[in-house]
Amino acid sequence: MAVLDWIAPDQGLTLEEGQVRLRPPRASDYGAWSELRRVSRDFLQPWEPTWPADDLTRPAFRRRLSIYDRDRDLGQGYAFFVFRQSDGALTGGINLRNVVRGVAQTASIGYWSGAPFARQGHTLSAVRAVTRFAFLRLGLHRLEAACCPDNEASRRLLAKAGFTEEGLARGYLKIDGRWRDHVLFGRVNED
Repeated sequence: MAVLDWIAPDQGLTLEEGQVRLRPPRASDYGAWSELRRVSRDFLQPWEPTWPADDLTRPAFRRRLSIYDRDRDLGQGYAFFVFRQSDGALTGGINLRNVVRGVAQTASIGYWSGAPFARQGHTLSAVRAVTRFAFLRLGLHRLEAACCPDNEASRRLLAKAGFTEEGLARGYLKIDGRWRDHVLFGRVNED
């Protein structure tokens, strides 16, 4: 455990669903995170923004943690790492970002899975856990997610998690070095 991990507790942000446990990233996660991202690079790169040259370095990870902490402190975002319950292995990550209050009460979900853990239900469980957190604990009304049209696995995952396909956004995000269209999904809190 890193020295600072015990100083900044997860503030009740540990979530469980099915075979996974989610909690905010910690400095001590660097080794597992960097190794999982490294072995998953070819698997992830077609669906993510281009990685900076220093992306897997410890200083870049610390910057990432600072952004997560700032967003959480401002109530604008919540980052979680996803761990397999059976052995504590890091399987991926999920973010609730762009939290908008007022009349909108909405946020966006983004996620990634390490290649060794793809299509094993971990990310689906994580999306369900974060959806429940967003609706029940944060009181949000609507969640949005987006994926590239050719990312069939992500499209199926969002449908299984109760999201509805809502349309196509042209040139929505710069993914793997080029502006890509995205299929937009939404889910409304019916309670």
